[in-house]
Amino acid sequence: MEEGSFDNAIMGCKGVFHVASPVLNTISDPKSEILEPAVKGTLNVLRSCGKNPALGRVVLTSSSSTLRLRDDFDPNTPLDESSWSSLEICEKLQAWYAMAKTQAERAAWEYCKEKGINLVTVLPSFIIGPSLPPNLCSTASDVLGLLKGETKRFQLLGRMGYVHIDDVALCQILVYENEDSHGRYLCSSTVMGEDDLASLLANRYPTLPISKRFEKLDRPHYELNTGKLRSLGFKFKSVEEMFDDCIASLVKQGHVTLHQGHGPIE
Repeated sequence: MEEGSFDNAIMGCKGVFHVASPVLNTISDPKSEILEPAVKGTLNVLRSCGKNPALGRVVLTSSSSTLRLRDDFDPNTPLDESSWSSLEICEKLQAWYAMAKTQAERAAWEYCKEKGINLVTVLPSFIIGPSLPPNLCSTASDVLGLLKGETKRFQLLGRMGYVHIDDVALCQILVYENEDSHGRYLCSSTVMGEDDLASLLANRYPTLPISKRFEKLDRPHYELNTGKLRSLGFKFKSVEEMFDDCIASLVKQGHVTLHQGHGPIE
């Protein structure tokens, strides 16, 4: 949040990857806790980038939530990078994370255009895979809840795109290294409804108490068009691979117990 605090870290770098944004489970003041840090923090990084004459490219991690929170799209036409979420709908749904990411990415494009900074953005969907820190991030906590039979969080999420964390990292490297990459890149492997996801995981891990019953909420049906990223030769890992890696990580950290021989059933 402090302007200039990234100057020394960025000076002399050819590339900068911005991957962090506030994700909070409980929010009492959205403006100060999530919206301002996302926008101001992003601009502070970019201001430091602007002082670095060696800079070649900035890769900013945005989110698929910056393009799918709107009520005016055709459900038969997959959403692509030309789509932007409505800030009014974000506010109405109190989707503060989506609002913060949308505002931050828009501010980044505006600033980089003005200052002539070479910016590429990556828009991952719901990121699944192994978890590095001992304290679970909100995404891993959501998955853990699902594996323990809870339904509330995934019920609220409804239909979602999913992507392996390895693919997000590989995508960031690809768009950084590929000279022709430009603009926004939607990074998502599979779009699934919560019922289909729970059914897949319950069949694959029959000893886990995964609920297959979700209350139906009014959520728009959508698909995601990842043709732009795939045109660079990118291949995504499957939803089975990402959840296998995620669950193996949760088992290793002691959050989930699988009985001997009760791993994923192919």
